[in-house]
Amino acid sequence: MTKTVHRIYIGTMTAIVLLVTAYLVYVGYSFYQLPIEERFYHPRYDWFKPSGAFGHGLGIVGTLMILFGVVLYIARKQYGFMERFLRIKYLLEFHIFLCTLGPILVLFHTTFKFGGLVSVAFWSMVAVVASGVVGRFIYIQIPRNIQGKELGRDQLLEIRAEMVSGLREADLFSQADIDALFNTPEAGKARMQQVRKMLRDKAASRLERKNVLKVMKDERTLNRRIRNLSRMQKLFGYWHVAHKPFALIMLVVVIVHVAVTLALGYKWIF
Repeated sequence: MTKTVHRIYIGTMTAIVLLVTAYLVYVGYSFYQLPIEERFYHPRYDWFKPSGAFGHGLGIVGTLMILFGVVLYIARKQYGFMERFLRIKYLLEFHIFLCTLGPILVLFHTTFKFGGLVSVAFWSMVAVVASGVVGRFIYIQIPRNIQGKELGRDQLLEIRAEMVSGLREADLFSQADIDALFNTPEAGKARMQQVRKMLRDKAASRLERKNVLKVMKDERTLNRRIRNLSRMQKLFGYWHVAHKPFALIMLVVVIVHVAVTLALGYKWIF
């Protein structure tokens, strides 16, 4: 999947979340903005209330989305489920999408009324979503191969060596030029300016300039990731310690909530 397609993929899921949220606000604003004690008198109270057809349905669909997103991600990551077809990088984005939209539906299911066990589930859910956003940021900082497996420092250094070798084989730079580029303490804009000057001096074609600059930018990004690798791996380990307990608490409370709901005879449209 190219970067452009990946951006479209993420943009589409983001748009769906925003549009669904906007729709829920639009159709239910007259109900949700009322004080709790006045909602009973709303003409569509039986539709929007948590046990109503609409409100109850939001809770069911939202919960199923969360469960599906979690189970599918764990099955792929831990047990290699459909490994040939599901790349972990894009499955993570889908997991985040489901586990963002699902809680939003559950939020509207509660009609913004929290108390008792529901408040525990809600704040656990908020913690899971918030930590998930942080976890995604940390996750994408750790270099991985096409299958989504984490790369070690030695593998990253091999990739960097291949980048340098590619420049050498292009016959545009001499070994002395390459040594000057990659062994200089200069970095960032200063190094890129040096590269552009060398390309002008050698009268490089437009395509050659484009390819060389891309290699240099990729190499700079890779160097940064190599430097930060150990730190990000530690942060990711700490993140699991925070994310998993909240997810487990939310799951247990949801199971109890569903069991109590069924015991009281709330069966939605079935």
